[in-house]
Amino acid sequence: MQLLVLSGQAVHEVLDDTSCADAMREVLIARARGGVFQPLRSILRPSGATGLMALMPSYQSGKAAGYGLKAICITPGNPAIGLDSHQGIVLLSSPDTGEPLAVLNASAVTEIRTAAVSAVATSVLARPEADVLAIIGTGVQARAHLRAIAASRPLAQVRVAGRTPANAAKFAAEIGPAGLAGPERLAGPTGPAGGSTVPVIGCGSVRQALDGAGIVVTATNSAEPVLCRDWLAPGTHVNAVGACLPQVREIDTATITAAALFADSRESVLAESGDYLIAAAESALGPDHVRAEIGDLLAGLAPGAGRRDPAEITVFESLGLAVEDLAAASVAYRAASERGAGTWIDF
Repeated sequence: MQLLVLSGQAVHEVLDDTSCADAMREVLIARARGGVFQPLRSILRPSGATGLMALMPSYQSGKAAGYGLKAICITPGNPAIGLDSHQGIVLLSSPDTGEPLAVLNASAVTEIRTAAVSAVATSVLARPEADVLAIIGTGVQARAHLRAIAASRPLAQVRVAGRTPANAAKFAAEIGPAGLAGPERLAGPTGPAGGSTVPVIGCGSVRQALDGAGIVVTATNSAEPVLCRDWLAPGTHVNAVGACLPQVREIDTATITAAALFADSRESVLAESGDYLIAAAESALGPDHVRAEIGDLLAGLAPGAGRRDPAEITVFESLGLAVEDLAAASVAYRAASERGAGTWIDF
């Protein structure tokens, strides 16, 4: 038996933003139609540990059939020492024999597929004319979301706010060396060949970054709100990415209360989302405040549940699904097999 091992670099080489977004769209539709199976993730959080471990198994039937398991450790202090907070592996196994097919770097898979899902959510919830993107955070997910959303729609400007103005300025300046289109510019959907570039601006505050932005991404490690309702323009769409535990949040209660709230998984939001759970404890929100799952919107199973008004604020609460990791791993496995990429070992 041949087992494929894909390092973080190899995952980036075979899994691009567009193909990953297509896979996320397909698997979310499959989930909405009952074509996948996944339990709520299991979380191991030992007393006194610096982080936690999450186990995320899943199965998809049909032509994209397969088993997936992500075992990931989340260590909030990692960025301070230059590491992604998410470290682990994704295991892809045969749906026919159960044999392991591939082991992938989970940091890279999580990075790419999380941003791809936000790009898909943005495509169905943001106003079509929204072309100013504000990113709160300067880490791995900030960069991934910048790439994924810019690859999915025309943007006029990207604004970035970080823990300090210096962090935001550094992030903007590093976009070029990261392989994009210049020291402070990002290639737009047409790419460098088409001559389309988007200015990326480091802002002095979150409020400055949000001023007039139609699309927002919160991708921080903060345990307290970094986004306030009064700072959002009418019609803004927010992808809430950073807070994935019940006791932490990035979004204030006023925003969650006023917004139309959407989920990757309603079950996950009600069990794990601090953005929702803390707001619900502070107000009169109930489970019905989650208007719909993104998969239901994509599959046409929730007619009239999407954006209902140009001035409506929408929030996509992104917690991450095991089937998203499975779908991303499957795409990467197929691409690596076709190209002879990665490391193949007898197992």
